[in-house]
Amino acid sequence: MKQKIKFFSGKSLFLKYMNVSVIIVFLSFLLLGIILTLTISSYWYHEKHTVLETRAENVSEYIGMNLKSMPIDPNKKVDFIWANDNYTKYLERSLSIYADDVDSDIIVVDNECRVVMSVSDNSKLVEGMVIKNESIQNALNQNKYFEKGTMGGLYSEDHYISTKTIYGANSTDAIGAVIVSANTKDIDSFMGMVMQIFFLAAIATLSMSILAIGVFSYNMVRPLRQMAVAAKQFGKGDFSVRVNTTGNDEIKELASAFNNMAESLSASEITRKSFVANVSHELKTPMTTIAGFIDGILDGTIAPEKQEHYLHIVSEEIKRLSRLVRSMLNLSRIDSGELKLNYQSFDLLDVLVSVILTFEQEIEHKHIDIRGLDMISPKNVYGDKDLLHQVVYNLVENAVKFTNDGGYIEFNIVESLERFDFIIKNSGMGIGASEIEHVFERFYKTDKSRSKDKKGLGLGLYLVRSIIRLHGGDITAKSNVGEYTEFDFYLPKRSTGKKHEKNRENR
Repeated sequence: MKQKIKFFSGKSLFLKYMNVSVIIVFLSFLLLGIILTLTISSYWYHEKHTVLETRAENVSEYIGMNLKSMPIDPNKKVDFIWANDNYTKYLERSLSIYADDVDSDIIVVDNECRVVMSVSDNSKLVEGMVIKNESIQNALNQNKYFEKGTMGGLYSEDHYISTKTIYGANSTDAIGAVIVSANTKDIDSFMGMVMQIFFLAAIATLSMSILAIGVFSYNMVRPLRQMAVAAKQFGKGDFSVRVNTTGNDEIKELASAFNNMAESLSASEITRKSFVANVSHELKTPMTTIAGFIDGILDGTIAPEKQEHYLHIVSEEIKRLSRLVRSMLNLSRIDSGELKLNYQSFDLLDVLVSVILTFEQEIEHKHIDIRGLDMISPKNVYGDKDLLHQVVYNLVENAVKFTNDGGYIEFNIVESLERFDFIIKNSGMGIGASEIEHVFERFYKTDKSRSKDKKGLGLGLYLVRSIIRLHGGDITAKSNVGEYTEFDFYLPKRSTGKKHEKNRENR
C-alpha cells in the first residue's frame, strides 16, 4: 500500500504525465472555444451588418422614390415634405409592413435629427424628438454608417444600427436619414446556445480524454514502477523479480533489457556464492590438513618414520594454495589492466615436457598413454614464459583430471608462417554441446557434482583464455561426448607478438 501511495504522489511520473496531458487538452479546448466564439461573432456581425445595411438602403430608396413622385413646390422648404401628414402616414403604413417582415425597428429623421416617423415598440421614440447620436450625423455626412450601441441611450440594450441618408427630389440635398436597428440579444442567445453545446461536448470529450490518458499513462508507467520495485529487491539481494513485457515499443525494449540485466545479476550472484563457497572450501581443506599434520608432528602423534611422508603432503597442499592464490592475483591484475607481460624467447616444448613430468605420478596411476611428444620438434615462441607455463599447466592438469583410466592424452605443436598452434586432446567423457561454449567463463564448472573436479574453482580455463588473448592469440575447444575433448590455442610469432605488445602499451 505504501508503494501505491508513493506511485500516485505528486512526484510520480504518472501524475506528472497526467497533469501535463490534461492541461494540454484543456488549453486545446479553451483555444478552440475562443476561436469558435470569435468566428461565430465575426460571422454574425458581418451578416447583420450586410442585412441591416441592405434594409436601410431599400427603405431610403423607397422613400426617395415616393418623394420624386410627390409634387413639391420648389419655393417650399424641405420641412414641408415631412409636414405632409398624408404622405408621412402613408409611409408609416408601408414601413410598418416592411419592418414586420424584417424584424427590426425603422426610424426616419429629418436633416435636423428630429424623428419624423418610426416603426418601433420603443416607448421612448416620440415624433419630433431630436436623437443626439453621432451615427445619424455621420450618415448625413457620409451617406451611410453602421455601429453597435444604444443610440445615445435610446435603447437600454445594445443594438446593431445601420443609418442611410435620404435625398430630396434633386438627389443632391440630404433631407433626412433612415435608421434600421436590430437587438443584439438574438446573437447573444444564439451564442449562449452554441457555447452551452460546446461546453457539454467539451466536458464529455475531456472526461473521455482524461480516462484514456489515465489508462494509457498507467499502462506506460507500470513497467517503470515494476522496475523500481525490482531494483529495490535487487538491493536486498533478491534477483528473482521480473518485469512483465508487453507491446512493441521502447518501454518493452527497456523492460526486456532490465530482465536481461536481472538474469545476468542472478547468474552473477549464483556464481559469486558458488565462488565464495568454493574458495572457502579450497582454502579451508588444505589449511586444515596442513595444520593437522604439523600439529601431529609437533606433539609426537605421528611417528618419526612417517613424518617425511606427511611433510610431502603438506608441501603439496602448500603448493596448491600457492597456485590458487597466484591464479586469483593474476586474474585481478588482468581485469584491472595492471598485468605487464615479460616477453622473451623460449622453447614451448621444454615447458610442455616439464609440466608433464609434474603430473607423472597421476599419469602412471591412471595408466594414461601420452602421445605425440616424439613427433614435436623444439618451438621457440615469443611471450611471457611464466604465464604461458601456467597456461600449459592448467590445460595438462584438466586433461589428466578428466582422462579415463587407460585413456590417452595427445599433444601437437604446429608452426605456420605467422603463428604456433598448441593442441592437446584427451579421451574421456567429453563436454556436452550446451556446455562447451561456457567452459571459458569465469567460475564455470562442467563437473557440477565435483566427482572428478574436487579441487577446481572454475578459474583455470578463464585464466588460460585471458593470458592467451593478452599475447594476441586465442583458444577454442571442441568435444565429442563419450569420446574426447580437444583444446587448441595459438600464439603469434615474434614480429606480430611485438606489434601486439606495442599496441597494448599504447592503449
